[in-house]
Amino acid sequence: MPNTASPRLWFVTGSQHLYGPETLKQVDANSAELVSALNASGKISLQIEFKGVLTTPDEIRALCLQANSTPDCAGIILWMHTFSPSKMWIGGLSQLQKPFCHLHTQFNRDLPWDSIDMDFMNLNQAAHGDREAGFLHTRMRLDRKVVVGHYSDPEVQERLGVWASAAHGWFDLQGAKFCRFGDNMRFVAVTEGDKVAAEMRFGFSVNTYGVGDLVAVVDAVSDSDIDALVAEYDNLYDVAPELQKGGERHESLRYSARLELGIEKFLVDGGFKGFTTTFEDLHGLKQLPGMAVQRLMARGYGFAGEGDWKTAVLLRALKTMSGNVSTSFMEDYTYHLEPGKHQVLGSHMLEVCPTIAENKPKVEIHPLGIGGKEDPVRLVFNSQKGEAINVSLVDLGSRFRLIVNEVTAVEHPELPNLPVARAVWECKPDFKTACAAWIHAGGAHHTVYSYVLTSEHLEDFAAIAGVELVVIDGDTKLRDLKQDLKFSDLYFALGQGLRV
Repeated sequence: MPNTASPRLWFVTGSQHLYGPETLKQVDANSAELVSALNASGKISLQIEFKGVLTTPDEIRALCLQANSTPDCAGIILWMHTFSPSKMWIGGLSQLQKPFCHLHTQFNRDLPWDSIDMDFMNLNQAAHGDREAGFLHTRMRLDRKVVVGHYSDPEVQERLGVWASAAHGWFDLQGAKFCRFGDNMRFVAVTEGDKVAAEMRFGFSVNTYGVGDLVAVVDAVSDSDIDALVAEYDNLYDVAPELQKGGERHESLRYSARLELGIEKFLVDGGFKGFTTTFEDLHGLKQLPGMAVQRLMARGYGFAGEGDWKTAVLLRALKTMSGNVSTSFMEDYTYHLEPGKHQVLGSHMLEVCPTIAENKPKVEIHPLGIGGKEDPVRLVFNSQKGEAINVSLVDLGSRFRLIVNEVTAVEHPELPNLPVARAVWECKPDFKTACAAWIHAGGAHHTVYSYVLTSEHLEDFAAIAGVELVVIDGDTKLRDLKQDLKFSDLYFALGQGLRV
């Protein structure tokens, strides 16, 4: 993925000097072994670095300040091996600006029933050491993830891995730049938003660049670079005969390659992690970028159509969290309303990422009824089948809200006359409840769609970002959700106050 760092997580163990140097030495050795086991599990995408056993307020504060100023620290995992009086942590945690996860575990899995004595009890007392810590975290109103269980438990490792991915997504947004080519689609509400508030909340910036600036870069692309990229298309995809070399529409394919190379150069030169386009502002371009955008998404750039910068940012974050696997820009487009088989057909005019493709995509060219430009080239494919999530980020004026719907992508009939990439899914808990809940929550029609991320990933990300999360899943009841939305309005009004 472009402009992607490989940060680390820090692991910190809490204790105190009450138990003597030999106990602290053992705590240190046990902690190092625990971290090695987590790194070896293969379930945590970021490397964990053991930063030692902290036993005084000064040590704790110094480490938290060091974490803030260390560019490659994405977050901290805390564990109280023994009993660490939590007032020692106030000064440090009040300064900490990185996300943290509280791991409630212990070094031994099983109790040595025949030999257990008070020395063993004093060494292995996370059962109440972590509760002391948890009280302080709650007292300080600190958002964090709590993972409970033995560190060798695969479920514990997986949940730590989910949090690590969310922390990585958050890390990637800090200082990230996103480019809008033109404005958002005219008269559309949901693609609007407060970019100043977004930068204050999420850490990224969004700025607009004239399409003419892009045209100059696109026009400067060399024929030799286009030749090489067209050859790559032939190797990767099933290219329609009319687009192949010697075909009557081959120049359209070459122009699509020119668009891809030009947009990528603009993004690379500007250090951007994502971008938007809009069909209403294409002055100087011959096509609305289709396959060019699809392939740039597949390389990890965030994108959304019609100037929807919030969804472009969300896509980049979720691509980082997923390792750029099976995650795409999406739009809830139209419905199949057969009784007992309600389904959503998701697609977009052109721009669905081929990382979700079920089979080898086809390269085709077809008319587009909007934009007033030449027929655009696009990748056409069916998406994978299986469990997925559909995610929206909206600006409610007083705050941002993430909405997640858990869905199942299903088989569907052939679509011979629909020349776009597409997915068909069934909503949880059911179509009517899910759609009503989505509309009550203010969810957008543009989304990010992923087969590898779960609601837990978004729960962790929302906690790190300090934003509201609405999950629509198999347990959702519409009456309860509507009531929860009202309580959430009150909570954020009181807890967050007026937007600065």
